[in-house]
Amino acid sequence: METKTVHVAVYDALADWEVGHAIAHIRDDAYQHTPGRYRIATVAESPEPVTTAGGVRILPDMMLSELDPADSAMLILPGAATWNLPGGNAAFARAARVFLEADVPVAAICGATFGLAREGVLDERDHTSGAAQYLAASGYAGGDRYREAAAVTDRNLITAGPTAPVEFAREVLAMLDVYEPAVLDAWYRLFALSDPTAFPVLMAAGPR
Repeated sequence: METKTVHVAVYDALADWEVGHAIAHIRDDAYQHTPGRYRIATVAESPEPVTTAGGVRILPDMMLSELDPADSAMLILPGAATWNLPGGNAAFARAARVFLEADVPVAAICGATFGLAREGVLDERDHTSGAAQYLAASGYAGGDRYREAAAVTDRNLITAGPTAPVEFAREVLAMLDVYEPAVLDAWYRLFALSDPTAFPVLMAAGPR
């Protein structure tokens, strides 16, 4: 079985909590119907370590200039205060456009949605973010496609707001077909709702 790579963008001030559920459970074989299908690799604009909003230092696995959609299963874009700066993380927004044009999925949360809006990626896709007004400040033309939802998937693009890391992860895990549908439902009920009835479903799926 070929192991595919899910690439995670890393840059200073990235919001640790927004992608933690997604990347941890992509990497963790527990409950997966085909363990070992995916690996995680971090991507940055330079080889220097980045420091997250939580103060965690990350040494990137590869440079953005080396990233090719043909070698990727998905590009995940965490939020960060740097997205709100003029031209902030623009190279990653351009990379997201290239991925989508190559029919490779992109998942963006919080501030990363602002960058995609500024790049014009959201103009013709349903999407969400922290607030409609937040994206409107980008000057984008996709306001009529904004949806009031925790997370939205339209074709190969997933978007979510900063308060929906579990919903974001659910959409990512679904698009990557990490779990069987009933297991994904139980996973969400456990991690989002603390539903005790979900735990036996996960245990039945179990590590393989």
